[in-house]
Amino acid sequence: MRHTLPISTGIAVVLLAAACGGGPPPPPPGPDLDSLAAAEAAEQALTDSIAQAQAVRDSIDRERVRIEADETRVREDSIAAVRGETTRVRDALAERVHYDYDRSNIRAGDAAILDQKLAILQRNPSLRIEITGHCDERGSDEYNIALGNRRALGAKRYLTDRGIAEDRITTSSRGEENPAAMGANEEAWAQNRRGEFTIASGGNQLRMPTGM
Repeated sequence: MRHTLPISTGIAVVLLAAACGGGPPPPPPGPDLDSLAAAEAAEQALTDSIAQAQAVRDSIDRERVRIEADETRVREDSIAAVRGETTRVRDALAERVHYDYDRSNIRAGDAAILDQKLAILQRNPSLRIEITGHCDERGSDEYNIALGNRRALGAKRYLTDRGIAEDRITTSSRGEENPAAMGANEEAWAQNRRGEFTIASGGNQLRMPTGM
């Protein structure tokens, strides 16, 4: 005689078999969206930080370039100012004095010119100059050489009497050899009777006296 299981018992056996591995595996868990969002935010923050650091470096570089340009401009302006001042002092120092015929004394109108040279020499203690006396064409060569010397020495004495050391000024004479103006008339002769001032040493960088 054959025995049969109840239907309910069969169903239970099938379910038990499925639970013991007979069915498909469960699906894997899905991604953690919060963790992904946090990672992306951290990456963006790093990118932003790098960009900000680069911007700061660029700003520093631009500021350094600007400062260097300003410093260069200041140096160039300073050099230009010194050169301009030296040129003005040289021009004032080169101004001539003139003499009456057969005379070596300083005329009243030329004393102001020598006073300017006195101030320049006082302001620039390393400056040394040479004074050269000149004459017009009248008179012998020997006489005019001697007259030119007297004229140069007269201008030097004007300066040394007012405190300039004698060794800062040398003198010479060219007589009538180097006329400033050509012509055998009083207008040309008046220009040729002169004292000229040149820099012997210490003239590379000159300061203008106050008030000039």
